[in-house]
Amino acid sequence: MTYETILLEQDNDIAVLTFNQPVSRNGLTAQLQTEVLDALDHLAQQDEVRALILTGAGKAFCSGADLGRLDASGGASLGDSVAKVMDELSNPLILALQSLPIPVVAAVNGAAAGAGMGIALAADIVIAGRSAFFLSPFLPRLGIVPDMGTTWFLPQRVGRARAMGLMLLGDRLPADKAAEWGLIWACVDDAILMEEARRIAQSLANAPSHAVIEARRALDKAASQDLATQLDYEKGRQRELLDLPSFREGVQAFFEKREPVFRRP
Repeated sequence: MTYETILLEQDNDIAVLTFNQPVSRNGLTAQLQTEVLDALDHLAQQDEVRALILTGAGKAFCSGADLGRLDASGGASLGDSVAKVMDELSNPLILALQSLPIPVVAAVNGAAAGAGMGIALAADIVIAGRSAFFLSPFLPRLGIVPDMGTTWFLPQRVGRARAMGLMLLGDRLPADKAAEWGLIWACVDDAILMEEARRIAQSLANAPSHAVIEARRALDKAASQDLATQLDYEKGRQRELLDLPSFREGVQAFFEKREPVFRRP
């Protein structure tokens, strides 16, 4: 498929979606968001694609909203205009990433700033090059709240104290410290970022096709339920999942001392 602001490539069962506006440091324009949504919808319907890598062209993953292109339209205020874009594009983009039926790996190759930070954190696994960093400049520099899910993802991963500090101070969080804090899975040398992303994506692609959906749902439930309710949820999922062919294959592979081979959907 051909796009103007992104690249979508497929290598066997791994897809790579690249934000491809390096001059603007992959600023989040309406067109880019529209094309990403279209690409995600396309991928959701491709049975042969088993994992997705998100990354950015050039020296940034995504620098957030393109402030130079923010304007009011149709007589609406700037706030109303931006809220409309968020309602139609930005929020659906985050929800599309979280509901994609395949695992998503974010390979953060540079700045993940503002809305770009939210997009990165919407992935299932985030790895970052050593020169990469995360930045939430909304409140200290613009007087607005973080968006694209950042206020939801941050406290869940690093706790309220660190989330509040990142939001109010607007300091850069280097990739190595992001890994140390548990915000991301790993920090790796820049030279091997994509190699490591592909290794992780392939590992995820080899897992049972429903694994990522089950993991997301289990963690989402845990965030809003007490322990007794979560234990009951786990029991219900095991009741269903233990009877699937994937479990039988996993057990057989264990006893045969080999890697399991799961059927495609």
